[in-house]
Formats: sequence, structure tokens, C-alpha cells
Amino acid sequence: MTLKLGVIGIGAIGKDHIKRIHHKLSRASIVAVSDVNREQTDAFLSQECISAMYFENGIDLIQSKDVDAILVTSWGPTHEEFVLAAVEAGKFVFCEKPLAVTAEGCRQIVDAEIKAGKRLVQVGFMRRFDRGYRQLRNVISEQEMGLPLILNCAHRAPAAPGFFGDMAISDSLVHEFDVLRWLLQDDYVSAQVIQPRGTRLCDEGLQDPHVILLRTRDGILINIESFVNCQYGYDIQCNIICESGTVSLPEPSSLQRRHNARLSTEIIVDWQERFVDAFDVELQEWIDATLAGEMNGPSAWDGYVVAVTADVCLKAKHSGAIEAIDIPEKPTFYQ
Repeated sequence: MTLKLGVIGIGAIGKDHIKRIHHKLSRASIVAVSDVNREQTDAFLSQECISAMYFENGIDLIQSKDVDAILVTSWGPTHEEFVLAAVEAGKFVFCEKPLAVTAEGCRQIVDAEIKAGKRLVQVGFMRRFDRGYRQLRNVISEQEMGLPLILNCAHRAPAAPGFFGDMAISDSLVHEFDVLRWLLQDDYVSAQVIQPRGTRLCDEGLQDPHVILLRTRDGILINIESFVNCQYGYDIQCNIICESGTVSLPEPSSLQRRHNARLSTEIIVDWQERFVDAFDVELQEWIDATLAGEMNGPSAWDGYVVAVTADVCLKAKHSGAIEAIDIPEKPTFYQ
């Protein structure tokens, strides 16, 4: 059986997902697309030798009887409307982050899904599908080094063109907020944001870097360095200190060179290259689960919790205080 997919939003990530589904993955085909720019969309589909129906708006695509499931890769503020429409239509939907641009919007999706009585929504937190992060989770689960006590993490990017205001937290760190609570199977209870001396190498009005301190219900302390204009490369770090040992996220595979009296390895500069395998695994697992009538990945509830966490971190940044993170009890529906 082949899953007939409709894609809403044919920007950079939408194009990447379409190409991987069409050329690399199995058991799914792109049968419909919707984007505000038809000319560019038609040119892209022709280039990739893909024949798909074009819809002027995403709602019509969602309601089409020829579409089994939906990928939402459009502009963030449109996600809530399209995901709610997919849930109302009873169709499985994969939504790139953010699930919605506000915690209230995410909660509306949670409530709509619970009312529908079936899990239909998966959020595109791809780090859960990265081999290194899955290895870390296995080590924590097995407790061979005892309980985790402290996490030291870094989220560094060479440059953040177009970033302004609080986007370093609201747009980038959401992946950290999701994958760390998934690793620990624990929720956050407080946040503090410290603003060190800012780099001169970023757009005016953007604070960079940040240091975020999170504490979990079990008392684990998490330190995240966010530096989105580090210049040298895309560098994701996670070091976990346990009771009787430490474990770190493995470095991406890279050739080691001995040349001109130097020993060196290359550093990835593109986030898509860093997580290309994770994207492949993420979408293939989603396709397989959808065909089986299941939903096993990051849920609408996870999207809501991340939005609440980001909101509190922004509050802590501007207040300078340690702010409480009040996450409601997870509904039985998502257990």
C-alpha cells in the first residue's frame, strides 16, 4: 500500500521533504501540493519529475478525497489552521515546528485531537530520530552509570541571518527543549536565562549568546549555551553527568586529516546536513506508522509543552529572575 501525501508549503524544508519522499523513502508518494507561488512550485515539481495536483489553498488540499495524509511545511503562523483542519478531516498530519506560534494555539490543537478521539498529529522534532540522541537515551534508560544529575548542552550555528528579537530562543532552542525532556523522560519546573557579553558579529537588536538554566521535576539541572552566530560551524553538544560516569553525544562522522603540520577534522556548517539522516528516519517512521493507523512520534502534547517552555524562557530573559514552568499533567490520551 502507498500513502498518498499532500504537502502544504513548498519552501526550503517542504522541497527537501518532497525530494526525500520521492527519491529516497518508500511506501509514499506526493499526489498534491499547495503553495502561494504556483510558478515556482510547478518549476520545482517539473525539475524533480513529480506529477501532483496543485491546490490554491491548503484547506482544499486537506479536504481532497485523493489525499490520505498531510505534511505542513508552510509559514509558521499558518500551521495551526492547517493542523486543525486535518484533525477535523480525520487525517494524519505531520507538522514542522512550530505546531502553532502560541502555547494557546498548541493547546487548541491538543483539545481538538482529544475530541477527535485519535492521535493524528506528529510534530517535526527530528532530533529524536538522530542515531546519537537515541544512543544517549538508551544509556540513560539502562542506568548503567546511575541517574543523570547534570546536562551541559550547546546549540551553536555559524550565523543567523534574519534573526531578530527573541528568535534565538523561540525559533532555535525549541529543538533542545523537546529532545532533552525526551531523553530524560522528565518535565521542566523552572527556567533562568543569563545574557553574557554579546557578540559584535550579529545583527543589531539580537542578543547572542544566551545561557539557559532549566531544572526538571526530578531535580536534574540543564545548562544550555545558545550561540547562533558562533562563525565556525554548526555544533550541537550534549554531555550528561551521571552518578558514576559521563556520556556525550557523538560527533558527526568526519575525515581526519594530517596535512601541512596540522591534524584536523571538518566541522559541519549546515543544520540540514547535520540531521539529514534523522530527517530520513523521522519521515519513514511516520509514513510506516500512518499506514498502520498509528502515531508514535512527537505529539501535539509535546508541541504544547515546548511552546509553554519557550514562553517561560522568554519571560525569564526579560525579568532576569528564575521563573516557574507550570506544565499541566499530561492527559491520559497521550500516555
